[in-house]
Amino acid sequence: MADDYLVRIGKLIRDARQHRGWTQSQLADALGTSQSAVNRIERGNQNISLEMIARIGEALDSEIVSLGYAGPMHLRVVGGRRLSGAIDVKTSKNACVALLCATLLNKGRTVLRRVARIEEVYRLLEVLNSIGVRTRWINDGVDLEIVPPARLDMDAIDADAARRTRSIIMFLGPLLHRMDRFRLPYAGGCDLGTRTIEPHMIALRRFGLDITATEGIYHAQVEAGVSPGRPIVLTERGDTVTENALLAAARHDGVTVIRNASSNYMVQDLCFFLEALGVEVEGIGTTTLTVHGVPNIDVDVDYSPSEDPVEAMSLLAAAVVTESELTIRRVPIEFMEIELAVLEEMGLDHDRSAEYTADNGRTRLVDLTVRPSKLEAPIDKIHPMPFPGLNIDNVPFFAAIAAVAQGQTLIHDWVYDNRAIYLTDLNRLGGRLQLLDPHRVLVEGPTRWRAAEMMCPPALRPAVVVLLAMMAAEGTSVLRNVYVINRGYEELAERLNSVGAQIEIFRDI
Repeated sequence: MADDYLVRIGKLIRDARQHRGWTQSQLADALGTSQSAVNRIERGNQNISLEMIARIGEALDSEIVSLGYAGPMHLRVVGGRRLSGAIDVKTSKNACVALLCATLLNKGRTVLRRVARIEEVYRLLEVLNSIGVRTRWINDGVDLEIVPPARLDMDAIDADAARRTRSIIMFLGPLLHRMDRFRLPYAGGCDLGTRTIEPHMIALRRFGLDITATEGIYHAQVEAGVSPGRPIVLTERGDTVTENALLAAARHDGVTVIRNASSNYMVQDLCFFLEALGVEVEGIGTTTLTVHGVPNIDVDVDYSPSEDPVEAMSLLAAAVVTESELTIRRVPIEFMEIELAVLEEMGLDHDRSAEYTADNGRTRLVDLTVRPSKLEAPIDKIHPMPFPGLNIDNVPFFAAIAAVAQGQTLIHDWVYDNRAIYLTDLNRLGGRLQLLDPHRVLVEGPTRWRAAEMMCPPALRPAVVVLLAMMAAEGTSVLRNVYVINRGYEELAERLNSVGAQIEIFRDI
């Protein structure tokens, strides 16, 4: 019994170390011990004290290896501070998760550069590892190497991890080419109201995929030889729907035309990656994609996903609500132009650098300097549209921006059932937001922010909006249980601290 306990502890330590991207030698150096001792601990062949477990947990910054139950992470925010300096935009969360799913198309080795170290990525890695895919962080934990097995073990899938990410839905497109039948747990993610998978099925049925749902599981069956005889018309111009159709078309032996496709940033990154795999994609950046499939993909590929325009918008909003001068570097300008046009009309004072190219060789970047501005509410309502319109995920940040502008702003989030409701959490911090219906909120500005203690909203972008308002509020605020923020942002608190914020991470004792 004791030996089994040591083996389980060793596995936890090994998994935490690999998530950190460390070798056994690096962990040994941090602990002041030898690599052979770490090896024995991870194999369960060495007695280990509670003190050593605590030291390992501290070294790996892991709540998996800890004394007792560490509990959820909270943030303590000392507000009213001005930001200054420069901050880089990280790679796109939504592109990274799509690319991880796309690696299932390839029999060869894939290296993804500067992958976002976020909970959503970790959940997908847990799922991939559970079905036999070998993943490891390389180059000091910056890049990610993925090598699939000859045969996926879908019976061993980590159902808990799969249910904590909606991105699991993008396994459908690649898997229909690898097996005749398989099962996937229901997809999870943010609480944004009911979202069916029917738009995905309308596209994927054209490749022979049929799904029945029972007791929290999608049961998938693939009919061989089924081929889209005419263009696929998506009933929803959604990002993940388009990505699933692309993933199915990539290994289809023939030409697939996808109409009403999303041309958003993560879809373009996926198209660029498919081209690196040898799949020809015509129409990138438009709503009609023509995919020349390759039935067998076995290449070693190295790809750099581009920067995240939603993170760029988050950082811009942080500068606006704290009345700061801040330079945001590596902004994917093509996917921020509408937002900036709206903000210019509101009175935003900013400069942008000359354009340069992202590491993927395709996406256009700029450096953006934002200065304190006297903003006026926009004449028209703020509402999202599919790209090239105002990004759906950027709409919540306009609630915080509108709160510091003079006048009334109507925000209409027609896409999600619940998200506008969560924006009214800003009222706890001094905001004046009136919910007109589940999709529309009226924001009155300017706002005198005040500190408060509150639970984190269960949706990613509204949660960050609340954090930004806390940064603007004089006094000390507490935001409890911020897992949802960690799903989509890498070390956000630490990075904001680097430009002048004062945010402390803590857990309950």
